[in-house]
Amino acid sequence: MAEILTIAKDGCLKTQIMYRANLSFAQLNEYLSFLTKLCLLKVQNENRKNTYRTTAKGDKYLKKYEDIADLLGTNEEN
Repeated sequence: MAEILTIAKDGCLKTQIMYRANLSFAQLNEYLSFLTKLCLLKVQNENRKNTYRTTAKGDKYLKKYEDIADLLGTNEEN
């Protein structure tokens, strides 16, 4: 979920998220539905295409996720 939220920070199309997160179409749809229901991700119609963008709540989730990953020493950036 954190990877999807990171990818969608600046807005992405569904297929871009699918390829960058290496998910199947079915997996992606489940995650997108879950994340939008939690208001971590929002869908915007831009130029007649649905763009997915991380919300402020999603950014807050990512920050907490990174803090926990740092604490546990599992952050990929370290």
